[in-house]
Amino acid sequence: MIDIQYSAEVRAAKDAGQPIVALESTIITHGMPYPQNIKVAAQVEQDIRDAGAVPATMAVIDGKLHVGLEPDQLKALGLAQGVAKVSRADMAACMSTGGTGATTVAATMIAAHFAGIEVFATGGIGGVHQGAETSFDISADLHELGQTPVTVVAAGAKAILDLAKTLEVLETLGVPVIAHGQDAFPAFWSAKSPYDAPLRMDSAEAIAKAHATRRALGLPGGQLVANPIPAADQIPAEELAPIITSAQADADAHRITGKAVTPYLLQRIFEKTEGRSLIANIALVRNNARLAAGIAKALTNGA
Repeated sequence: MIDIQYSAEVRAAKDAGQPIVALESTIITHGMPYPQNIKVAAQVEQDIRDAGAVPATMAVIDGKLHVGLEPDQLKALGLAQGVAKVSRADMAACMSTGGTGATTVAATMIAAHFAGIEVFATGGIGGVHQGAETSFDISADLHELGQTPVTVVAAGAKAILDLAKTLEVLETLGVPVIAHGQDAFPAFWSAKSPYDAPLRMDSAEAIAKAHATRRALGLPGGQLVANPIPAADQIPAEELAPIITSAQADADAHRITGKAVTPYLLQRIFEKTEGRSLIANIALVRNNARLAAGIAKALTNGA
């Protein structure tokens, strides 16, 4: 038996049949320094409440799966050192050995589905890395989307990735990629990329209905809702492109590989944009949380 620890707020929401939105915890442990990590996590949770749903931040603490964190637990996680970053491959091992781990996109999807939560808000998903034709570096997030029935709201895939190949893999895995309110697939810090999304929907209700229809058909896997960052908060793609290229060249020169690539590139882009990338990141996560709350409400209302 898996011991799930629900926060008091999430337990009450489940008992009352209220809409719930899952959140990952790597933003707390690996995304930002203390105390900004706690402030942003709390802010995103409040955005979900203000939009009429209940937030459920996921984490593994001392081997137990937590669905929703109490304020003291969130703070303790933000202060903790050496917290594992768990995905599908190591989530069970972390739990079985009594470890503490922050959930990635893939692990949060697993936890959400296990807890009966159908909608998850994040920043950007992982995907196919540049040079994957030789490195085979492809995020577990894509396969999770292909098998776990959770609708994930993100600002597309992280812009440091190979977006064309990411879209191809998602298509191969049968994952609906739905751009919200526009035809173009968003590029994380930028509202648009050069690529069109396969699908477009303009309301939370339409997205919820598509989720419910997939459920009724018995189709495996989830949906990726690509929600563009608000135009006022974005860094235009043409401005970011040379910065990303330069950061990638730095990574290659320093022989940065594997799991170290993404954090290295994000840090270099933060430095090269003088912190604007982090400001944009916070804005897009909050924007995604609000849309996810709307989708969760529509599902609860019988979409």
